[in-house]
Amino acid sequence: MADATEAAASPFADVPTTTLADVLGREQVMDIGIRPLWSPVPRVAGPAFTVRCPPGDNLMLHAAIHRAAPGAVIVVESGDLDYALAGGNVCAVAQRRGVAAFVADGLIRDLAEVRDLRFPVFARGVIPVPGGKKAVAPLNAEVRCAGVTVDAGDVVVADEEGVVVVPSARARETLSAARARLAEEADETLDAWEEAHRTRIDGILRDQGFQG
Repeated sequence: MADATEAAASPFADVPTTTLADVLGREQVMDIGIRPLWSPVPRVAGPAFTVRCPPGDNLMLHAAIHRAAPGAVIVVESGDLDYALAGGNVCAVAQRRGVAAFVADGLIRDLAEVRDLRFPVFARGVIPVPGGKKAVAPLNAEVRCAGVTVDAGDVVVADEEGVVVVPSARARETLSAARARLAEEADETLDAWEEAHRTRIDGILRDQGFQG
């Protein structure tokens, strides 16, 4: 099952998050606080492996790196802005085991190490204080990360523009719509786009009674 899910996610690596946002709408896009912590970051796409960590505790993320399948994007619900969820060694082990990226509603530490590894981390920032390791919670349960509900196996696509979650049940139709949109854009010249854009904008202005 993991191999099939990863194969379904891999075609999304060629689809920008901007295109996915156009297709899926705002509700599937994480809030702007979740950003790549180093740059230029590659686009990543993979099935979500979901984790829930309460404030001050990072036990289940540390457990997840030994359980997530290669190609997975580990998605963490936390919201903690006082303690780090992970550091350099955790990211190094995750990378060595084939994890594609972390997407965390929280903080990490050891940013220089993570940057040197070139391990993609999308999070709210960094702090040098480590969290504790006491709180046990189920892995691969539904989580809420940066305003988006994420289920295990949903396709997570992240790049320098942001993070988009494609529900697994909508993956095929979303990929088809995104590819069609990209093909249409590739065939359109800037002159043609400008003409259509001006016609559309002028029409909206006219309908709203704008003069000028």
